Amino acid sequence: VLDLPTQLCISRSVKRTGHEGNLQGGKAAAVVNRMLQKKELPKLSEGFSRITFCNNDAEVQAALSTYSGLSPSDSLPPGCFGQKSQDAKVQVGIMKFLKKAEGPSPVVSKVNSDQSVASIGSSEKKGSSLEREEIPVLPIAPHKEESKGKDNAVQAIDNDVPTLAFPSISTADFQFNLEKASDIIVEMVEEFVPKLGNARLVLVDLTHESKILSLVRAKAAKKSIDSSKFFTFAGNIIELSTKGGLHCNVIANAANWRLRPGGGGVNAAIFKAAGADLEMATNDRAKSLVPGSAVVVPLPSTCPLYNREGITHVIHVLGPNMNPQRPNCLNNDYNKGCVVLRQAYASLFEGFLSILKIQETSVTKRHEEFLHHSGHGRDKSVGNGDLKNKRDDVDASDSSKKSRGSGNKVEIESTCPRTGNSDSGTQTTDRGMTKAWGSWAQALYHIAMHPETRKDDVLEILDDVVVLNDVYPKAQKHILILARARGLDCLADVHEVHLELLRRMHDIGLKWAEKFLHEDSQLVFRLGYHSAPSMRQLHLHVISQDFNSVHLKNKKHWNSFNTAFFRDSVDVIEEVNKNGKALTKDDESLLSMELRCHRCRSAHPNIPRLKSHIRNCQVPFPAFLLQSGRLVRELDSN
Repeated sequence: VLDLPTQLCISRSVKRTGHEGNLQGGKAAAVVNRMLQKKELPKLSEGFSRITFCNNDAEVQAALSTYSGLSPSDSLPPGCFGQKSQDAKVQVGIMKFLKKAEGPSPVVSKVNSDQSVASIGSSEKKGSSLEREEIPVLPIAPHKEESKGKDNAVQAIDNDVPTLAFPSISTADFQFNLEKASDIIVEMVEEFVPKLGNARLVLVDLTHESKILSLVRAKAAKKSIDSSKFFTFAGNIIELSTKGGLHCNVIANAANWRLRPGGGGVNAAIFKAAGADLEMATNDRAKSLVPGSAVVVPLPSTCPLYNREGITHVIHVLGPNMNPQRPNCLNNDYNKGCVVLRQAYASLFEGFLSILKIQETSVTKRHEEFLHHSGHGRDKSVGNGDLKNKRDDVDASDSSKKSRGSGNKVEIESTCPRTGNSDSGTQTTDRGMTKAWGSWAQALYHIAMHPETRKDDVLEILDDVVVLNDVYPKAQKHILILARARGLDCLADVHEVHLELLRRMHDIGLKWAEKFLHEDSQLVFRLGYHSAPSMRQLHLHVISQDFNSVHLKNKKHWNSFNTAFFRDSVDVIEEVNKNGKALTKDDESLLSMELRCHRCRSAHPNIPRLKSHIRNCQVPFPAFLLQSGRLVRELDSN
């Protein structure tokens, strides 16, 4: 529920120009106010299982990220979240608002000024429920990054936004001054935000009344830090996804120098929630920390935090201590303390960037190595010793590695390299190519391994494949033929030994296409694979060519099925049979190509126009699709 503050709604309506219905200036403000008098918020009693109220850009971004990050097997706790007050109806006096909003530039267009003022005046006289202005109204300046925030919101729908949730370092048990700490947090966030790409930082504390959250929020606003890249959040850092609806794949721990459980606060909570897995994984990475340093620890797939919250990494960070009851107390030496705290946040954020760098470059590396690989089938020149699990490559941050102290030096131990795919969702192929899959992207893998747990969603379970409906179908009929073999995440993992499996998947796809054709002979089907799928586990799409679906919403959806990004099953089988591997067209530019009809190839400006066109387009399919059995139709099935 987008429950924007009244004054923001009115401010935006007053300032807009060129509205197609001429609803702008004071006239628009009057209409908004009349609408607010009858404002009704949805209630759980009306049949909703969960309602999330958003009052600003940061809350909208958090909600978008939460819902877009859900996989078919995920769920959120029911209830009502974010509502400030039940049935709150705040009315704002229009005349006083307009006077406040007026300044160097008039808010009402000259052409309609007389009509607008007259309309406002009549509204105030007629509306008995329209209160006289008792609440001071502040003019709202447009957010500098508003358009950018919107873009990011759209991006969050398509991608699982990498997120680091971190507590305030050293301000609890180590008793660091809150004013100084908040200054440093904002300073370091401002420095690192430009490096984040589509990722974000979230400062977390337990309650909305937290003073550090309040201080940082106010200071970040003064610095005009992009609220889609950094915001504060009240909640338990070990239950952000399940209890707070905020998905964070990386969390920070305010650790002790021994990197052991114990004490209180965040450190004790995280170690307890993660269980023995985190303690063992931490011990593999480092034995101790010096103040100002951090160490990145990848969580194994068996860890409760990984399975329940989707957390893939914990970054331990140690800040300065001002508490005389704790080790290494600086005795209120804030000159040194501020330096160490800056180093701690720098180490923390650098550690997060190292995770992002690995995730962002994994697909590029896979593609480059694939193109330069000249042999057929498996590359025997690459030995097991040359391979390394991608997530395990994230060691202590550079700042941590450079830390030097007395005896508390950070010790790093390398984990054993391995070939193949692990249950953790990190792929290392025999060609040395790697990809880290987000927790949301592993839903198909889990269904393939344990289809019996999802019988309601599955159409057919066989020894080597699983057939299921696509949860977000992009056409009238859209099913997936899912390979059950381990180590087959996508086409890049396919070799000659998998040829029979590919043929088996194709035959099963044909069987289901023929079944659908008996139900509707007008349908036309295409069978194929995405070159670089967003979901882990090799799966064949069987999709009708009507593309009549509410889930087909953007260029990426359309182009993933109607450009070279989509590899026809018959071509994949032929290539693997001849060359021992399939070619993959995983160039991201294919997904951003202009929208063209898959029949007549005419260009269209947006998805609604394209959908309207293809409903009526009767032009024959392109010649290449009519060859080699790439399309399955009624004649073909007979």
